[in-house]
Amino acid sequence: MKRSAHVTAPLLAATALALLTACKQKEMQRCVDENGVVVDNSLCGLPQQPVSNQPGYIPHIYRYYYGGWGNYALGTRVGGGSYVPLAGHSYGTVSRGGFGSSFGHGGGE
Repeated sequence: MKRSAHVTAPLLAATALALLTACKQKEMQRCVDENGVVVDNSLCGLPQQPVSNQPGYIPHIYRYYYGGWGNYALGTRVGGGSYVPLAGHSYGTVSRGGFGSSFGHGGGE
């Protein structure tokens, strides 16, 4: 019995380490407006320029928000993250269209 205990402990430790490493989830990357409200990802790819020549017009600013709390649902708020991706972190986005959403790769890898 002692012999099997010496083999089992390192095997369990190696398995646990492999599972923890493999299960590392991507953090969220969402396109948001200047108020931290989630908008469609396609807006983050547009040039940031005013669409109106009216005096006092303030253009919308769309940029990616990395990590933090919130979700991918349009119109929801985000917080606790950053507008700058952290080195060594992995981020993912949701692509909308077709028959649903899909989780994809983002920046920061």
